[in-house]
Amino acid sequence: MSGARKLSIEALGVLDAVARHASFTKAAAELHKVPSALSYTVAQLEGALGLQVFDRSKRHVQLTPAGAELLADGRRLLHMADEIQRRLAQRQAGWEASLRLAVDTIFGLQTVFPAIAEFDALRTGTRLSLAEEGLGGTWDALQSGRADLVVAGLGAGGVPPGGGYEIHELGRLSFEYAVAPSHPLAAWARRVGEPVTDDALRPHRAVVVADSSRSGPPLSAGLLSGQDTLTVATMRDKLAAQVAGLGVGFLPRFLAEPAFRDGRLLPLRVVQPRPAASFCLAHRSDGLGSAGRWMLQRLQSAPTLWPMLVP
Repeated sequence: MSGARKLSIEALGVLDAVARHASFTKAAAELHKVPSALSYTVAQLEGALGLQVFDRSKRHVQLTPAGAELLADGRRLLHMADEIQRRLAQRQAGWEASLRLAVDTIFGLQTVFPAIAEFDALRTGTRLSLAEEGLGGTWDALQSGRADLVVAGLGAGGVPPGGGYEIHELGRLSFEYAVAPSHPLAAWARRVGEPVTDDALRPHRAVVVADSSRSGPPLSAGLLSGQDTLTVATMRDKLAAQVAGLGVGFLPRFLAEPAFRDGRLLPLRVVQPRPAASFCLAHRSDGLGSAGRWMLQRLQSAPTLWPMLVP
């Protein structure tokens, strides 16, 4: 019975955070607690269950096999608990307690800041949570219940199977292959001419944005088979890395355009250009609360937020 009492939602949340960050310190920052409190919770859990859930012998803490099994089941319980809380909040009159918005890293969180400022002026009491996600991370956030409303891509790895989602298309976005003027590929292109072939691109390292999905195989975009990679967290990091000459790759045209204009990057025509990508607003079909509906309408009806998109 003592073990059952210690297997609480709070303890499972601590277990999940420490496992994701491989660090008690980083997990404590996310949960707004001190690291010692998390260590105590994990120690109590291990003592109550009679098993070790983390291997602390290495620089980064790692789950033991028993800990991994516990976390897999625990995440399902955490998802169920989140769903119960969400439904209860939406049943009450007025505005829901919280609204979680996930935005594709191509746009960045700053894109929705004007809408957030307008929402704050309503003084609804709804707590807002923003997350920037890469590639399949936006859909994963929606599917797992980490987000209520997402700005996501509709390409490969897009809408999760099984239905249950409402899609509101925003428009399409074009891409350009970009290199720094000092990069060897720029000199090659000047010497040989364009368009640049895959064989010419493959020896050069590509800068890629990490897929932030927590489930399923990681996705990639614009990457050639066998090409070396430098992985970064956000699209803005990718832009900066390519400006620094650390790698090459496709960038959203709107994001690369200032660097093209001032000569920090050069656009290259390639044999296989990246097709334009479609983006949308999406949420679960079981409905949004008052805050979610307001935000959906605001983001849909504000073309000034999405000047980079075309129908």
